[in-house]
Amino acid sequence: MIKYSIAPGCLIGFAGSNYIIKRVLDLQRVLLENVDTRYIVQAEIKDLKEPITEGDTPASKPLTDDPMLFSEEEWSVAIKRLKIIEPVISNRLSTDEIKIIAKTEGVHFSTIYRWVERYKSTNQTSSLVPEKRAGVEKTKRLDKDVEAIVKGAIEDVYLTKQKKSVQKVCLEVIRRCDNAGLIPPSAITIRRRIDAISDEHKMKSRLGKEISRTKYEPIRGHFPGADHPLAVVQIDHTKLDVILVDPINRKPIDRPWITVAIDVFSRMIIGFYVSFDPPGALGTGMCLSNAILPKEMYLLKNEIEGEWPCWGVMDTIHADNAKEFRGNMLKRVAEEYGINLQWRPVKRPNWGGHIERLLGTVLKEIKELPGTTFSNPRERGNYNSEGTAALTLKELEKWLLTYIISVYHNRFHNGIGMSPLSRFNEGIFGNSKNKGRGIPPRIFNERKVRLDFLPFLERTIQEYGVQIDHITYYDDKLRPYINTLENDSKKSRQRRKFIFKRDPRDISVIYFHDPELNCYFDIPYRDISHPGITIWEYNAVERWLINQGKKNIDERSIFEGYEQMRRIEDNAVEKKRIAQRNKTLVKRQHSMENSFKNSPENLRKAPDDHGNLVKSETQAFKPFDDIEI
Repeated sequence: MIKYSIAPGCLIGFAGSNYIIKRVLDLQRVLLENVDTRYIVQAEIKDLKEPITEGDTPASKPLTDDPMLFSEEEWSVAIKRLKIIEPVISNRLSTDEIKIIAKTEGVHFSTIYRWVERYKSTNQTSSLVPEKRAGVEKTKRLDKDVEAIVKGAIEDVYLTKQKKSVQKVCLEVIRRCDNAGLIPPSAITIRRRIDAISDEHKMKSRLGKEISRTKYEPIRGHFPGADHPLAVVQIDHTKLDVILVDPINRKPIDRPWITVAIDVFSRMIIGFYVSFDPPGALGTGMCLSNAILPKEMYLLKNEIEGEWPCWGVMDTIHADNAKEFRGNMLKRVAEEYGINLQWRPVKRPNWGGHIERLLGTVLKEIKELPGTTFSNPRERGNYNSEGTAALTLKELEKWLLTYIISVYHNRFHNGIGMSPLSRFNEGIFGNSKNKGRGIPPRIFNERKVRLDFLPFLERTIQEYGVQIDHITYYDDKLRPYINTLENDSKKSRQRRKFIFKRDPRDISVIYFHDPELNCYFDIPYRDISHPGITIWEYNAVERWLINQGKKNIDERSIFEGYEQMRRIEDNAVEKKRIAQRNKTLVKRQHSMENSFKNSPENLRKAPDDHGNLVKSETQAFKPFDDIEI
């Protein structure tokens, strides 16, 4: 189980015991009844855990696979099985009705029951991947060159106005593979690639945009299906109009990017991610994992007081056609969590554009920050954006958090006639006219969610460990796989590649997927004396070394450069502090001298011919002369 429901009657874990939820009080609290003592307690939702069964704990339960680790064939089978059991999961079907489905699909009815149980245990598509029989090797992915040929043939032959058949595509793939000296894939594999293409995209390519638009595009200004919280979530990126500084020397760096996810029903911001990286799969994944997971630890880590009661897997993600949203990683993870992906046509705001209006609101607020670049040069005028820049990336993230939970969520929204938080609560608990959807299930295994939404890297494992971006990582957990050959065949000298993932906010640790144990392990620096750094600090050091004329960059030069940059920054900060202190002392000395000269006693004196102060009858004391002092 990766998530648990929060509704009356549900079994839940709390304080080391099992409880039944008696009543949901609000988005933060519930009433629980101990299953053994019948004692009633009030608990905060953030403290609830997965129920514990005898001889089992949540930590000891096996995890489902990372969805990106399966071959296309395995994943296609899982998707097919999910479609078969969807009517059984959604409706209470009789045994006779299930037997009819089984006969139609060519499987035994007990098999459908087994699939349903497996899926209900995790609510993840990966649970339906065929189990591997002993002695049967895991199906491999297609060769990258073959994959490219298949994709090209589908685009050139099938997705055209000529509307050629799938058989023509298969023949074209075989022809191109033969010319390239490659083994062509099976016709089934090619058909599955075509089946994976959305009906909308097929119709648009084969029948034309107008026919496709008539069938698939919604009415302008209306977003169908967004009738409760997390029904539809829009996601998009923008570059913020503010220059940030580094945290040590406070020197200007660059403008950051932000990825935001908004709940269309309530207009609540349910997740965001801010960094210096341009839009990509990483930022999209980080934003979505932030949206799905509870926020209590995130707010605590950033020392933010307040509540952000948004969590849970959304029904639909709505995004534009940018490549980071069209990538295989997002598609596979969405299928794993049962999320429907919808695409917005470029420059056609038929779906309401709620995310664009939100980003416009955020950009308007950003103009009040020091270092803003405004939206255009005319608006900026003579404002020195770099000279006034003051916020670091971490400080901007904290400012955004404060703005979101303290201002935006509680401010009246014209589009919904109330604040986003009030609308969200109404959608959860209902009102006199509509029944609420109830509190969304909470994720208990946050680590798996975060890792699922991170892009992966493939690396061989050598005697020294694993190297990523000039940095070496090692742990004894890698030892069994050192110098492993592909397919474990001595005839092939090609090294086997393994799956690794990395969080850009701390690259001192990478995450290794052990193919035998089917779980991820933390792999630290080989030299654990190195400090933890972000990927942006690493990139800054690499650029600095290149500018210094360094040609052969390795791990040693990276961390020596990092320390050297820190010393330069520390010295600059110290010099600035000393200069500021001296400036203050000089100003104070001048102030004291002026105070002495302008004292009542000295104001009655004037210099004689020798420069000495003598009593003057004409010079009078002026009140408030020393008001600045």
